Amino acid sequence: MHVPDHDTLLTEGVIAKFLRYVQIDSPSDEDSTQAPSTTEQWEIARLLEGELLALGLRDARVDAHAIVTATLPGNVPDAPTVGLLAHFDTFPGTPGRWVKPLIHQGYSGDTIALPSGATLSTVSHPELVHCLGHDILTSDGTTLLGADDKAGVAEIMETLCRLLRDPGLKHGPVRVAFTPDEEIGKGVDHFDVPTFGAVAAYTFDGGAQGEVEAENFNATNLRVTLTGRSAHTGYAKGAMVNALHLAGELMSAIPSTMRPETTQDFEGFLHVDEIAGNVESVTLKMLLRDFTEAGLAHKRAMLEGILTGLQQRHPGCQAKLEVTGGYRNMKVEVDRDPRVMGLALKAVRDAGVAPVQRPIRGGTDGARLSFLGLPTPNLFTGGVNHHSRTEWASVQWMEKAVEVGVRLVQLWAGERLATTTGPRKDTGSFPIASA
Repeated sequence: MHVPDHDTLLTEGVIAKFLRYVQIDSPSDEDSTQAPSTTEQWEIARLLEGELLALGLRDARVDAHAIVTATLPGNVPDAPTVGLLAHFDTFPGTPGRWVKPLIHQGYSGDTIALPSGATLSTVSHPELVHCLGHDILTSDGTTLLGADDKAGVAEIMETLCRLLRDPGLKHGPVRVAFTPDEEIGKGVDHFDVPTFGAVAAYTFDGGAQGEVEAENFNATNLRVTLTGRSAHTGYAKGAMVNALHLAGELMSAIPSTMRPETTQDFEGFLHVDEIAGNVESVTLKMLLRDFTEAGLAHKRAMLEGILTGLQQRHPGCQAKLEVTGGYRNMKVEVDRDPRVMGLALKAVRDAGVAPVQRPIRGGTDGARLSFLGLPTPNLFTGGVNHHSRTEWASVQWMEKAVEVGVRLVQLWAGERLATTTGPRKDTGSFPIASA
């Protein structure tokens, strides 16, 4: 795709940038062993590198893993460096090729009908109640929109443009990074925190206006293998141990109040995400989630107890449990420096928005980065209903996200560099996954 010239980038605005980015197909692929996981992601990575260079950020580069970084030099001596991050890959489970973005101007509160036949209403999308009079961005309903997270990419790029346009805006060095493969939990596998050099960072990867998120699930991803014993079905009595039935017992033993579909807010869960097998052997992929480490340990012990019970009740049954990944709650790391959240909340208020603090019922690149020594909470982008063909975004909320970005780096310019702390050694987080 053609790289706009310097003047166009400075003046076109956040929505023009967003509309350009969403028309580049850039899914990630969880089955790939490459980094980035798909060749499609290179197109937007190289476009972003080109745009950053066109803006005059001379150190802009895309590395061997499609991570794009650049620096906007500060105009305040000795101000700390702050980072702004977003991911450009899109969810692979929903079509994202040939996105046809639409702008529904002056939302009246009525149902929005998309060309595909899909609809958006205040019943199915309650956040729309807060968007009366807004301009609403959607796809045509045959694909996702790509606001997750190309809205964040566009907002960071526009933040840079506004800082460049107005030299009177005081700020320290601003480091930006655009990453691949966040949707498959590999977005920062190759991220070099020491070289990035920021004392704090913010992912622009949230939802509705005002969201500021600084805690997420503690997570353990597991593979459970149940081994039974096959026998001729006509003579199976006393001989067969059906692994499929064992899996059914395991799933039915999970309390109905501890499943994703029955929990919310700070409640954790046990979830069977995938199952495959036959009479002899069944493999289940399981997700354990809780906001406290004690709660996560309790759920692990509960699952182990269920497996022990299966083996005791069904002689010949064997149960094997393997940890395949996970992540930790970033809150403990973000809280080490009160400025990280304090300045984010002030930036949101300064933009005339009431902050909404809520837990992330999932993972985020910011969690892994926080445990690598770069505290990284998450800020809103104005996009809603991610991963869906009815994904949408408010133009006005996106503009507010840019305003927050500009104000945030100004606030950090008032902090003392000498009081900041550098990157710390990782304390043992697993590779992150977004679920």
